Amino acid sequence: MLSEVLLVSAPGKVILHGEHAVVHGKVALAMALNLRTFLRLQPHSNGKVGLKLPNIGIKRAWDVAKLQQLDTSFLEQGDVPVPTPEQVEKLQEVAGFSEDCAATERLAVLAFLYLYLSICRKQRALPSLDIVVWSELPTGAGLGSSAAYSVCLAAALLTTCEEISNPLKDGDCISRWTEEDLEFINKWAYQGERVIHGNPSGVDNAVSTWGGALRYQQGKISSLKRPLALQILLTNTNVPRSTKALVAGVRNRLIKFPEIVAPLLTSISAISLECERVLSEMVAAPALEQYLVLEELIDMNQHHLNALGVGHASLDQLCQVTRAHGLHSKLTGAGGGGCGITLLKPDLEQSEVETMKQALTSCGFDCWETSIGAPGVSIHSATSLDSHVQQALDGL
Repeated sequence: MLSEVLLVSAPGKVILHGEHAVVHGKVALAMALNLRTFLRLQPHSNGKVGLKLPNIGIKRAWDVAKLQQLDTSFLEQGDVPVPTPEQVEKLQEVAGFSEDCAATERLAVLAFLYLYLSICRKQRALPSLDIVVWSELPTGAGLGSSAAYSVCLAAALLTTCEEISNPLKDGDCISRWTEEDLEFINKWAYQGERVIHGNPSGVDNAVSTWGGALRYQQGKISSLKRPLALQILLTNTNVPRSTKALVAGVRNRLIKFPEIVAPLLTSISAISLECERVLSEMVAAPALEQYLVLEELIDMNQHHLNALGVGHASLDQLCQVTRAHGLHSKLTGAGGGGCGITLLKPDLEQSEVETMKQALTSCGFDCWETSIGAPGVSIHSATSLDSHVQQALDGL
């Protein structure tokens, strides 16, 4: 068991191209969003394991001795056990939820208990720890916040239990695990995601683990080599939507108009592939012409998504506001509201970005100036974290 404090972060994700088409076997491109989730793990000897999630107001603690007495044999199924409904039910009893406990809190706690008990059960005694997780990502916005949470938990617990080695050397500000260790983190994080989502695709945790950009098609995930980090404006319209209903709507439209909708899905897939080609060219020396191509692809995909019926008045408004400033936007994720991304070219004046952010905020939207193609799960020295992250982890 390691006795030092660990500081870990993992990025969220956006779908750059391919949403909805991916459900029908087409290619999607996902990129790591540089809004990150941060975790601090502090070993101690007070006989408790504590979990604090300030974003959603969770503060829980369990007696390690009591957890130690639990029959955890139900978790023992190979190296990385797959959570079953029966296991999740047993964990609910362990968690001791009140009847009015919100679903978000319930799932976050269950994922934590599952990973803590499963990963730490090989230790002679369950470790006494204090874990705080704080995120820059809004929850429930389709930006992979639960995956970033699961990835941070898996990385920190595997490192503290010495299942993988701590890559941070003296004098390092930030470091990343080996490819083999990242594979292990990703496998465990996927199990955390299964506790939360039941049957996730595995894209969100993969993007959060490896960072950069990933291509996804029919369950196969491959990493794009060293993609460029693109500056974007991420906008949350704050319009709630049901992913399930939107996916069903596209399926119904495909059944009703197969000759029209099938080519749209094929075209969206082609946009993903063309974008992948342009991004790989941009690694060597990004040119303004390539940004113009990326903008054209964004516009075409947004029109296709509207034709599929997953647009929304709020997303139209986002596109209109940014177009008035000569910029190009599209929805990211399920659509029907939710979030959109706007590409920021390198020659854009900061004053223009600020003007646009104010215009979008006045529409009732939330805006973040950030980047995509960010590094995956990382471990930090205490001095390398920004003061606002330190304060959030300290509960200030």
